[in-house]
Amino acid sequence: MVGILIALAINNWNQREAAKKREQFYLEGLKAEFQQSRAKLVELMRVNRLNYEEAKRLAQIINSDSADITESALSDILLNTLSYEISYNPNNSLLLEIINSGGLKDLSDAELRMYLTSWESVIRQVHQQEASLRTQREYILGIFREGEGSIRTVVDKTGISVSQLGLEPKAHNESNLGIIRTSRFEDNLLMFILIGITTEDSHYLPLQDRIDTVLALIDHNLDK
Repeated sequence: MVGILIALAINNWNQREAAKKREQFYLEGLKAEFQQSRAKLVELMRVNRLNYEEAKRLAQIINSDSADITESALSDILLNTLSYEISYNPNNSLLLEIINSGGLKDLSDAELRMYLTSWESVIRQVHQQEASLRTQREYILGIFREGEGSIRTVVDKTGISVSQLGLEPKAHNESNLGIIRTSRFEDNLLMFILIGITTEDSHYLPLQDRIDTVLALIDHNLDK
């Protein structure tokens, strides 16, 4: 009987030690993933801010009757505003593996488990917001695709024709100075700005705070 109890005690101890090792492995891997996801988010916020700040510059030009802008300067602003699609793709491979395999039970911190369990739903909300921003961007680009403006002028004046497309610039470009003063363009531009700002304030910044909380919880458990 004593031998059986000792064997059970040893087996339980071995299981606890194995669980501790799994937890440490998961925590170290999750820390690396969330650090990478945070870096991606910071870069994405920088690009999104560039987009809407350039759009705000253009809105101010439209709003000022006395403002004067060259075709080249306008092309630079349009390129910076509309060239970059916003899409957040965090590093989730280990987290998904842990969740799908039932490995969350190996994490002893209940608060950390809660944050990890709700991660996918938070990211879905972010993607829904990004879809709204993408749609608004497409509305503006659609104005050019429908022949009311000239994308060729933008790529010629910004040097993209030569550097990336291998095309010689046209001798005479259609002007985009008129299109930016149409109510259709201005209305879509203002919506683009508002959605871009909302994406940052209501989604990206709270997500950054959430990632920081997760990383703090991971560090706390690694230091135990």
